[in-house]
Amino acid sequence: MRYANLGHSGLKVSRVSIGAWLTYGASVEAKDSRPILRHAIESGINMIDTADIYARGEAERVIAPVLKDFPRHHLVLATKCFWPMSDDPNDRGLSRKHIIESIEGSLKRLEQDYVDIMYCHRFDETTPLEETIQAMGDVIRQGKALYWGTSCWTSEQLNDAHQLSRELGVPRPIVEQPCYNLLERSIEPQILPTARELGMGIAPWSPLAGGILTGKYNNGRPAGSRGAESQWLDRMLVADNIERVQKFCSLAAEAGHAPEALALAWLLHQSGVNTVITGATRTEHIDKNLVAADLELDSDLLARISNIFSAGVPS
Repeated sequence: MRYANLGHSGLKVSRVSIGAWLTYGASVEAKDSRPILRHAIESGINMIDTADIYARGEAERVIAPVLKDFPRHHLVLATKCFWPMSDDPNDRGLSRKHIIESIEGSLKRLEQDYVDIMYCHRFDETTPLEETIQAMGDVIRQGKALYWGTSCWTSEQLNDAHQLSRELGVPRPIVEQPCYNLLERSIEPQILPTARELGMGIAPWSPLAGGILTGKYNNGRPAGSRGAESQWLDRMLVADNIERVQKFCSLAAEAGHAPEALALAWLLHQSGVNTVITGATRTEHIDKNLVAADLELDSDLLARISNIFSAGVPS
């Protein structure tokens, strides 16, 4: 496994991370989730990404027993807050109240004294940014999180957060977690360069576009697959994208790589991307994804990959 500093921080993360969205505590039962997570850590993955909203806290509960099997200082544990955890009007957003109560809830479910990274899971238009930043600073000062980050914030919001953090004397966010993959490249014109300029790392979620980039949907939606059972992939499972992925899979075969490894490796070759947050429902998924950390892609192959998907890049 290779490791990289997360942005301009001193925190070192595995180039391939493991995430809990849509899997642990949800589509994968606890008894099956824990061996997968254990295998990931034993294989060198040190960054485990979760959130309070994942299966309404169940993902954090599923992860907790596995964490006890490894030295805590060897792990980089991340969680998030923003989305409603109940119908209560204060049990959501990035107010001081919700941030403080969220980190307490996550630590209790994770059975930990601290997390390494606490993410603001989205931007909260209803709470003054100053309140959010001061609360994140308090969480760090209390030792409940060591760093903080953002997820799906705009370049303007990232700039504002850094400027206000400096003015308030609060640690600045060290990482942005966007959706980024070969089919979703909307962060490239603004967010990616802004994050680099601010010294923030990039840790993409959905790096395989929900599995589309593996080629599993090239000939339709297999029974039991995420694309067959839910609607969130519908906007990407269109004819143009499938055609691109078919071409990409042919290129991967020509280059002697599995499409998932090549798609992840392409991301890891993008400037500013420090780690990719992968999902896994079986241990063999971990092994296939880990190949990407060691793949060196030459400029010609990188260009050919980008050309296949260039129509998806905003002007």
